Amino acid sequence: MQEIDKDQVLLQALTDATPLLDVRAPVEFARGAFPTATNLPLLTDAERHEVGVRYKRTGKVAAIALAESLVSDDVKFMRIKAWQEYIAANPNAILYCFRGGLRSRTVQEWLAAEGCHVPRVAGGYKRLRRLMLEALERLCHENDFIVVAGKTGSAKTHLINSLPNSVDLEGLAHHRGSSFGRHYHKQPNQVNFENNLAIAMLRLEQQQPNKVFLEDESRAIGSLSVPQQLHARMREAPLAVIETTMEERVQTIMHDYILYTFSEFASVSKDNAPLAFSDHLLEALERIERRLGGEKYRIIREKMVIALDAQFNKQDPQAHAEWIRELLEGYYDPMYDYQLNKKLQRVVFRGTREEFLRWSAHMDVSQSRRINS
Repeated sequence: MQEIDKDQVLLQALTDATPLLDVRAPVEFARGAFPTATNLPLLTDAERHEVGVRYKRTGKVAAIALAESLVSDDVKFMRIKAWQEYIAANPNAILYCFRGGLRSRTVQEWLAAEGCHVPRVAGGYKRLRRLMLEALERLCHENDFIVVAGKTGSAKTHLINSLPNSVDLEGLAHHRGSSFGRHYHKQPNQVNFENNLAIAMLRLEQQQPNKVFLEDESRAIGSLSVPQQLHARMREAPLAVIETTMEERVQTIMHDYILYTFSEFASVSKDNAPLAFSDHLLEALERIERRLGGEKYRIIREKMVIALDAQFNKQDPQAHAEWIRELLEGYYDPMYDYQLNKKLQRVVFRGTREEFLRWSAHMDVSQSRRINS
């Protein structure tokens, strides 16, 4: 029975989005997995717990005997059927458990007995995870990065996604990186974020880019942390500063944070969406109340409540423009200006989105004129 034991083959499988049959228990899968993995466990969480207790009390042989009794007859038949159906739909899939040991070998043997052959990862999930961490560390060191900066609402994420040689950290983190940046659905956990980031960077490596563009981010993106080695490189990287008008920024925020985010809420629960979305905005504003100051917070909140009423009762989402503009001018812009003034020596480009796209297509940072004002 085939066992995949070469790091490069495993890395290529992850990079190529090869389907992965993960036979660990659901609780293990929830702690960390890969974007193309499907969890069809050999043992449920409860069964795994029972087997673990038996192993600690009476040893490996007794634990295996218990597992075989728990997964027998109809239970075994149904699990084999689920694996067969998955392999039939994904004939190039590979199989793994946590360490590539007893569970994945057992599944592989049971499938082979039914005439269904699937390769197994030597070392299992633990090895794949190690490969991801090693690749991430290497690529953070080897890549040349350019950080795209700009005031809130400058459509930096849209620009990043329009470039072939870029990694969208906010997209991978499923968060826009500010108090208002939450999506309806939860963020991935830290392990999955790191795994997906490593895969994105491995895919980009195949294109052999001259430079890799990233959006300017703090270390935290919502509840997640940009890996320390990557963020350290970002803090030293050249900066490309996007400049746009206040009105364009307001409209970008209106589209991304109001219309698009509300559509996320409405796609899940249309009837409850207005109330849930209103709570989402008001809670986001409340998270920065202390930094805004009591009076400014009160004024913006009142305008936000009026805008939400206009959006849902008068079908006028443009009513949000007033509080958005006030929040930008009185809070986000001063904070951005303060931070940028400490980084001026790193600025290699300053201009509009259109100018940036032309520059990024032909630039060479080593020869770019630095713009310090």
